[in-house]
Amino acid sequence: MSVTTPRSIILTSSTGGPIGVGIPTAGFLGYTAAKHGVIGLMRSWANYLAPHMIRVNSVAPTAVRTPMAADGDLAAIMERNPALANSLTNAMPVDLVEPLDVSNAVLWLASDESRYVTGTVVPVDAGMLNKR
Repeated sequence: MSVTTPRSIILTSSTGGPIGVGIPTAGFLGYTAAKHGVIGLMRSWANYLAPHMIRVNSVAPTAVRTPMAADGDLAAIMERNPALANSLTNAMPVDLVEPLDVSNAVLWLASDESRYVTGTVVPVDAGMLNKR
């Protein structure tokens, strides 16, 4: 039997997927449900596609320095909504991760170096999930 290099599908979730955001507002409750759904789909697809040598994984970043994160001004975001402070605080002393950090995790998941990794969530979270 010849071995074929597995193909890869990578979904983007969030640290809100594995643990929830913890803020009981309509927007955050919906966000958390959606991110849990992404992880559920990833796990189901990973099982379904594994016999076809297709790997399916997800990255789960913490807050990322993008325009969506108020151009990286996390202090301004938390000032507008103090309940976010606890939900957006990382274990490592960084307020936001860089887009390149998330891209590097995606590149690793797409590479042959992770050829037998499937059905998993790779956090790019500066320790946020472990802290909770």
